[in-house]
Amino acid sequence: MKIACIGAGPAGLYFAISMKLRDPAHEVHVFERNPRGVTFGWGVVFSDQTVENLMANDPVSAKIIADEFAHWDDIDVHLRGQVIRSSGHGFIGIGRKRLLEILQDRAAELGVELSFESECDPDDPKWAAYDLVIASDGINSRVRDRFAAEFGVDVDPRANKFVWLGTSKAFDAFTFAFEETEAGWIWAHAYRFAPDCSTFIVECSEATWRGLGFDTLGQEDAIALCETIFGKYLDGHALISNAAHLPGPAVWLNFRRIKCERWNHGKFILLGDAAHTAHFSIGSGTKLALEDAIKLAQVLNRPLDLDAALFEYQAERSLEVLKLQNSARNSTEWFETLERYLHFEPLQFAYSLLTRSQRISHENLRLRDKDWLESVERWFWQRAGVEGKSAAPMFAPFRLRELKLENRITVSPMAMYSAVDGTPGDFHLVHYGERALGGAGLIFTEMTCVSPEARISPGCTGMWAPGHVDAWRRIVDFVHANSKAKICLQLGHSGGKGSTKLGWEGNDVPLDDGNWPVMSASDLAWSPVNQQPRAMTRADMDAVRDQFVAAVQMGVDAGFDMVELHAAHGYLLSSFITPLQNRRTDDYGGSLDNRLRYPLEVFTAMRAALPPEMPMSVRISASDWAGDDGVTPEEAVAIAEAFARDGADLIDVSAGQTSTDASPVYGRMFQTPFSDKLRNEARVATMAVGNIYEPDHANSILAAGRADLVALGRPHLIDPMWTLRAAAALDYRDVHVPPQYLNGQAQLARNLKREAEAAAALRV
Repeated sequence: MKIACIGAGPAGLYFAISMKLRDPAHEVHVFERNPRGVTFGWGVVFSDQTVENLMANDPVSAKIIADEFAHWDDIDVHLRGQVIRSSGHGFIGIGRKRLLEILQDRAAELGVELSFESECDPDDPKWAAYDLVIASDGINSRVRDRFAAEFGVDVDPRANKFVWLGTSKAFDAFTFAFEETEAGWIWAHAYRFAPDCSTFIVECSEATWRGLGFDTLGQEDAIALCETIFGKYLDGHALISNAAHLPGPAVWLNFRRIKCERWNHGKFILLGDAAHTAHFSIGSGTKLALEDAIKLAQVLNRPLDLDAALFEYQAERSLEVLKLQNSARNSTEWFETLERYLHFEPLQFAYSLLTRSQRISHENLRLRDKDWLESVERWFWQRAGVEGKSAAPMFAPFRLRELKLENRITVSPMAMYSAVDGTPGDFHLVHYGERALGGAGLIFTEMTCVSPEARISPGCTGMWAPGHVDAWRRIVDFVHANSKAKICLQLGHSGGKGSTKLGWEGNDVPLDDGNWPVMSASDLAWSPVNQQPRAMTRADMDAVRDQFVAAVQMGVDAGFDMVELHAAHGYLLSSFITPLQNRRTDDYGGSLDNRLRYPLEVFTAMRAALPPEMPMSVRISASDWAGDDGVTPEEAVAIAEAFARDGADLIDVSAGQTSTDASPVYGRMFQTPFSDKLRNEARVATMAVGNIYEPDHANSILAAGRADLVALGRPHLIDPMWTLRAAAALDYRDVHVPPQYLNGQAQLARNLKREAEAAAALRV
């Protein structure tokens, strides 16, 4: 094949090398618009896996690169005069300029033709002479931009400003330095990549950038100001720019997250940053580019037709890119919302920073630096009121008013559709009792309805009749007598989503017969097949409010420890909050204050009916997954603050289910960012929910300050002993185990410990 590569960065050079290694008969020509030796960026960070991939692909260049790596293990986080150091991170890096020299020499050795100072216009007729044209021209790819529609380009400019500098100061750890100025916070990402040189990236919000005058300063003055701000970290060393030919403000950039729906158009194929970008804070751009190059060379040298080869290339590589872009998004947003975490103590701030991308978890940190992680755990338990104890955060106690929870794991409210006329029976006794025996600190009932018409289905539990109180008291008494768990009564009203079949008979499917009338904030049907609700009148509001109050009083009589108001998921109170369902033009529609008016009225009346020492929580949908048309996470902060002002002790942070047109983004712990936002911006206690299924998830969320409690739903459906199993896996012995089960718990702990030791021995 005769192939042109546009761009002599790592992607283009390594692809050229990889092609020639597989078939020296290929003619590969690399074109670069800049002079030889001119490059942007300073150090390049690698992972061990990337090095292994390079060694397998081209041992010659890989050995030269590896022999010149700078190695370091530590991360230093500087905040408010304190330095938090953790170890065991195992970084390796090399200067970008040196990396390019190695790759250029290797490419030339293999017969690749290199042309510098060569214009690379995508419309140049010279490309007609080539079988393929590889667009490896980086984040500012002219090829990608020329055919943006054909490639399906999606660009997301990020909020923060950053400048990529270097320094002769050799940092002995990957350093994050946070400094407060009169204009706001500014910080540096610094790491050594050679014996006498380090990368030094300065980042801040645009408001801080403007407040410090960087938008008007020339390059020399801007660098001088950075040297002043970060002088105590530089030890007299200067900061250096390799973009001296650019005007002052131009050296500052906004990172652009780029992804493309298609990676090829005609003979043009995207590679590396031209196809996708990952934020510099996770240091994976060069890794992705080199691994793209290997994969593309592999498929182009197989007996496949071109379409099949390119399909395989994009299918495999786009999955890896998606994983890293998701991690990079989490990392980017952490830095963009930095002020959310500045009230943390430095130790927790550092933990939050280290786990920001979700690629590093609690137990992963234990493998890296056991002593440091145990110091975090001791701090966490101390803040929970227990001195001198180092154990998993999920087992630390938590207090809501006068209610003390044994641990931070909760059984999420889950509809069972198994009641008769609202009355819970033997199934519910076993269901809730078994999960209480399983070690969770708090059990939530399913949404328990305040009237027959408030039910989702005929199988929903209720709290409107005296018989309900007796049935629930039987369950509550069992939980209290046989476990350390507390139990919370979740109360709700289905609104326009009611009068439907049991969950396993069809989600939100109306009953075939026996329907009852439904009501909602407005007369909008939940879906085309659901019945149209009537818009609530003031008389309806009064009646429903009083039903909630009566249900609260019954819950107190039944012995519940806590009450939760369900104001999420498109049910009645949620239908007032979300503009997707609320089309009212009176005092209960329009602005957020108006939309919250009735839910707050119900909540306040319920709170007044509770004993003052008894806590109360509210479940909300923190996002409608509908952009600005629905409730946004920013509005959710105001919603949480409003309920907290009126006496809510905990916000149960869920999301979505408020519209059939919503577009949720699912994934591991996918709703936890909403809990994080509400907890640390509204400064309220929160409970995280949503695809949390491992002890590592729970411990990472809690230690990072992203939630105060962690709720698991589906994992508890299939494993009511989830908490006890987690305690056994973590070798935690202080969890309460029902005496009847002590022998089983001890054997499980022994078995899991042996399995862990065997796995560790295999790794060694």
